[in-house]
Parts: sequence; structure tokens; C-alpha cells
Amino acid sequence: MDPIAAPFEKDFGVIADRVRAHAKRDPNHLALVDKTASVTYAQLDAMMDRVAAALKRDGIKPQQAIAICAYSSVHYAAIFLGALRAGVVVAPLAPGSTPEQLQGMLTDADAKILFTEEATGEAVKAAEELGIPRVSLDGSPVGKQLVDWVAPAGTTFKEVKPKPDWAFNIIYSSGTTGTPKGIVQPHKMRWAHVRRGGDAYQYGPGGTTILATPLYSNTTLVVFFPTIAWGGTVVLMPKFDAKGYLELAQKHRVTHTMLVPVQYSRIMAVPEFDSFDLSSFKFKFCTSAPFGAALKADILKRWPGGLVEFYGMTEGGGTCILEAHTYPNKLHTVGKPAEGHDIRLIDEHGKVVPQGEMGEVVGKSVSMMTGYHQQPGKTRDAEWYSPEGERFIRTGDVGRFDEDGFLTLMDRKKDMIISGGFNIYPSDLEAVMRQHAAVADVAVVGVPSDAWGETPVAYVVKKPGEPITEQALQDWFAHQVGKTQRLSAVHYIDELPRSAIGKVLKRELRDKHVAESKPHIVA
Repeated sequence: MDPIAAPFEKDFGVIADRVRAHAKRDPNHLALVDKTASVTYAQLDAMMDRVAAALKRDGIKPQQAIAICAYSSVHYAAIFLGALRAGVVVAPLAPGSTPEQLQGMLTDADAKILFTEEATGEAVKAAEELGIPRVSLDGSPVGKQLVDWVAPAGTTFKEVKPKPDWAFNIIYSSGTTGTPKGIVQPHKMRWAHVRRGGDAYQYGPGGTTILATPLYSNTTLVVFFPTIAWGGTVVLMPKFDAKGYLELAQKHRVTHTMLVPVQYSRIMAVPEFDSFDLSSFKFKFCTSAPFGAALKADILKRWPGGLVEFYGMTEGGGTCILEAHTYPNKLHTVGKPAEGHDIRLIDEHGKVVPQGEMGEVVGKSVSMMTGYHQQPGKTRDAEWYSPEGERFIRTGDVGRFDEDGFLTLMDRKKDMIISGGFNIYPSDLEAVMRQHAAVADVAVVGVPSDAWGETPVAYVVKKPGEPITEQALQDWFAHQVGKTQRLSAVHYIDELPRSAIGKVLKRELRDKHVAESKPHIVA
């Protein structure tokens, strides 16, 4: 058997161990590349040892947590992987979060140290106020310099052997008030992700993956870790630029990538797209947001290599996979359940619906979160148990299976907005807006956006006599939330449409926005 593939025959393995194996097999093979640096597998393995040893020196024990708040880089990836070698849990935090969010997440994770950089000043302030030690990844004076913090060159570390149920990382959901939910993903979940990568998607030492989504996003990690575990090269793009992406892809002869739909849309719109040599591509992946059939068809026509859409949640549960290149007549769907994934549709009473009917999507697989960190109540809310007593994760999405077993998504039960690949919860935005003295009532809805796929818009009932303009209220709101939760518009409305039982009819608001956004044609 291929020595690279052999470890993946096992039900469980350790990703950090695979780096060491690749370092011994081919020490000079490139592991990581960013805009200013690159490291081989031998260098990455040595850096992971130095990070793990430094964490142990600082008294950070296995299953305790560190946090990283920075943009993607070689150093970021090395810290993440080094912490895993020490059995330490990683909490990657979004740089665009508010100070309150960052403090909440750092506290919730009980992070013992924060790795950060100058561009994420709010994280630095949050850590300072909480008394959390900081290490600078970019040489700026935001904490102890990385070169001074890591253990000396040549330090070796006997890696900790994590158990399958140990926490691997904590991914925080987006939110604008309080603490976002921490999604605890165990080692066995990540191993399940990397196992499927070899035969199915041709990861391996000859592959190069370009990643233009951030390392704090689960979207990125579901491709990052398989690439590393199988011995490929990862090219990290800290900030996405459509033409710059194409230039990097051509330069590095990229074979794999993960992008969200809005990025695909912008890349396909580059005027010179067809002049770039993308013939090296084997697979392109997409997840995190609605992926239009027309866009999929354009990619299939003009961009070499397979196109695979993953439908699922950071929380895990069930995943559907659409191999668009194999099923071009199913581009309106999100595919079939992945092998070993049990996906069912249930009604509002928790009963499985008959074939062909709509229901909420629930899923079960090896790839499931342990739960929401320190929030057992919310964990229970996210779970559904089958009549056989099996645990499933609820998605909040409504879908229907067709006669061939492909899932079509009909709506999102919880009205969640997905903007540029990020989840935005309207109730959180509404709670912030209600803090303004001029606001009597508010509803936030997601509306179509060419730039972001969807974008949040607020409909506000203003208190009588308040002079604030829509634009001024929108500007105020922007200062209260993180960058990904900002509103694209505020509209005043006399009264919110409601059902007989008082529920706001958000579909009417979305329809109203679409109708008013259409150009007026004079006959």
C-alpha cells in the first residue's frame, strides 16, 4: 500500500503526526507559502516542536486553549499546528469582531495566550484588559516577539497523543451581542475530514492548494488540514483579490482550492479570466452560502477541473456533496448525503416527513461537534434524537429530497443571512438596533446582493418626533458591530407586517425590498 495513504485506513489518527512523517519522507518539500515567506515540511515540523515546547514551558496543558486573532500567514498556520502537537485547543478568532465580542470569546475559551498582530488592534486591547499574555506574529510591538517566545532552535517535542473526543478547535459563530457560540470540534471530526481527501479528491504531495478565505473560518480548515495531512502545499492569501488570486493560481500551478460563491462570482467576472492558464486544477470546492446554478454552470464551462459543493454546518452533522462536474443536471441542488452521513427531514413536531415533502434538515455522522462550549442549553436546542435514540444536529434549513436523492434547499428556517460566506443572525442585529433611542421596532432581513450573495437590511419603525435620518442611523449602527454584520441599508417603515399571532412577516419585507430595487420602466 502507498505509505502516504496507509495511515488514513485507520479510523483515527493525529494530523500533527502526519507533518512529522512528511518531514522525514521529503524534508525539502514546500508545506506553506504566503506573500512574504515559505517553509518546507522539515522547517514546519521543527517550528511545531518549538511552539509545542514553548506552550508546555508556559504551563499550558493539553486540552487547555490558546487563541489566534490574525490574518492568514505561515506563522499563523505553524502556531495552530504546533498547538495541536501539544494537545492544546485552538480558538481562531475573527479580526473583524468587536472588542466586546473578542473579550467574550477569549473569556469563554479561557484562552491562556493570544497570538496576534498589529492589524488586529481590537484583539490586543481585549487581551490587555483581560490580562492575557500576547505574542506578536508580525514583528509589531503588540506583544512578545514570536522569535523570542518560541523555544530555541533545535528543541524537540514528543507530541501528545490526543483522544478522539478531545477538543481540536473552538470555532466561534458570528454574532453582534454577548458572546458568539463556541462550536467545539473534536479530533475525530477533523480526522474524518482528512480521511476522505485521498481517493476522492486526489490530495497528495503533488498537490498545491490556494486558500483565499481566512484560517479562522471552518470553510478554510476543511481544505487546509487535508492538504497538510496528505503532504501537499498550501498557498495562503491573507486578503482576497480576484485578479491576484488568478495570478497566484497560475504561478503556483494550483490543483485545489476552496472559495465561497461571492469569490467565484468575482473571479469569473475578471475580464482577463480566460487568458490565465488554470489547467493544473484538479478540484475546486465551495461551501458556506447559496451557490447559484448559473454560476456553477459558468465555472464548469470555463474553469478546468472538478467542481464540488459541500453543504453542511460548522457544527457538523450531515453533509451533502454535489459533484457538479458529474451531475450537471443537478446544479440547482446541494447534492446527495456524503458516504456514512445520515440526513433526514423532520417537521415542526420532530417527525420524519415522507419522501418528497419539505422538512428541516437534520444530520448525523462522525463529523459532529461535541457541543457549544459551556452552553449546554443551546447544545440541546441544536440536537434532534431519532426514534432509535441517535443524535443528529439540526440545521435550521428547510429542504426537499428529489426522486434521485438530491437535496434542494427551500429556505432557511431561522432567517439566517449568509453574506460573503459569513453567517449573520438577524435577531442579533435587531437587538443592537433597539438600543438606539429613536428605534421603536425593527426587523432585519437578508436581501440579494451581487457583491456578497446576501446582505442585511433593516426596516425600522421610528419613534415619533425623532429627527435622525436613515443614513445617520445606519452610520451609528456600523460603529456598534463587527465589519461582517454592518447593514447595507436602513429603511423607515410605518409598521412592520405581522401575522395574526404577531410574528413579523420577513418574507414580505424581502419581497418589498426586491420590488423597490427593480428599475422603474416607463412604457
